[in-house]
Amino acid sequence: MTTDTMHAAALPKRPTLRRLIVAATIGNVFEWFDFVVYGFFAVTISEVFFPNGNPTVSLLATFGAFGLAYFVRPLGAIVVGGYTDRAGRKAGLLLSIALMMIGTTAMAVTPGYATIGLAAPIILTLARLVQGFSVGGEFGSAVSFLAEHGGGRRGFSASWQFATGGLITAIASVFGVTLTSLLTHDQLVDWGWRIPYFFGMLIGPVGLYVRAKIVETEEFLEAEKPETIPIKDLLRRHPMPVLLGLGISIISNSSFYILAYIPTYGVKTLHLPASTGFTATLIGGLVLAIGCPFAGLLSDRMQRRPLLMVITCWLFVLTSYPAFYLMAAWPSLAACIIAVAWLQLCKAGYSGVLPSLLSEQFPVETRAIGVSLSFSTAVSIFGGLAPLVATWLIAATGDSLSPSYYLIGTALLSLFALMAIQWRSRRVIQTPALAPAE
Repeated sequence: MTTDTMHAAALPKRPTLRRLIVAATIGNVFEWFDFVVYGFFAVTISEVFFPNGNPTVSLLATFGAFGLAYFVRPLGAIVVGGYTDRAGRKAGLLLSIALMMIGTTAMAVTPGYATIGLAAPIILTLARLVQGFSVGGEFGSAVSFLAEHGGGRRGFSASWQFATGGLITAIASVFGVTLTSLLTHDQLVDWGWRIPYFFGMLIGPVGLYVRAKIVETEEFLEAEKPETIPIKDLLRRHPMPVLLGLGISIISNSSFYILAYIPTYGVKTLHLPASTGFTATLIGGLVLAIGCPFAGLLSDRMQRRPLLMVITCWLFVLTSYPAFYLMAAWPSLAACIIAVAWLQLCKAGYSGVLPSLLSEQFPVETRAIGVSLSFSTAVSIFGGLAPLVATWLIAATGDSLSPSYYLIGTALLSLFALMAIQWRSRRVIQTPALAPAE
């Protein structure tokens, strides 16, 4: 037996793509679950941590803390994403989930304002900041890991990053429907809202164990790894990919958080039972979970990967207003299900392709930090503040359809970025001898 043969025999067996997807996305399930739960139970959390004589002020304070966590996400993208590009995809994924466990535990066990006073909202906000920092680096690390292991099935493998987002929405909705149906309002405020967070605490150790068993990607092992990746060097060398990556991430984030806001919208604006909004988001989450892998698979078979995203982006522009009009004109469970399921279907067609397209904008050595920074910046500006903006728009204008205007505007911004990417791609094909200008 030759030395090469013996070395090959000693190498660990390469995991199946299915196992790699599970390893990458179980952390995504854990980390995003807490974020979705916070949005779903915003009305209850506002009573526990931000008591005020004016319920609108309390809700705005709650969504303010929700949005504040997103301002540290670019910092997490720089730190954790840079660490992932230096130390490896596996190391970055382990770091992000460990940090998230700290924030989740704090959310689950912190007493309310009535018990510890001002310390309660302070601890809550700090926990949100830790969570935001963690998730900021998680996305780019997981997308890089999935795309690099996916090879020719890059679109399909990376699409599971958003497919699990739909699964998360469905799981959180199950908690919402169950708790709001079985518990009284006082029980929900006293202890019921904490149950989903304790469930999240159980997922964390499992995700940590599974990720400890994954193997590094071949693309990363073969790439030249710089000792440091200063953010100024990334912006100097790849300014256009960062800008365009931010642009194409806008509608994916704004739509995710506007749809996560539906339970609050149903209660506060449509005056429907809380279970109605949760049921609609449950069904919509299943649509997203099923639709994303199909969109990713289809993109692998298309010569122009952004084409499906352009189509669904136009659908957001043309159908967001009718969807909200349907809910406002006929406030009912059926109307909410139809509107949310349709918008989630549009999102599935868009977000199922987004991760692979983002990964293709950056070389291996700066992929994790590039994808993380682009996506996290879009989340900070257009995603995390979406519920706050929607609440403020409705309060300021009295127009219950105003959240749809936000979706339309953000869809147009992403459409411009997609057109720019297509233009750059055609230019590279027409002039193959020239490197694309950054």
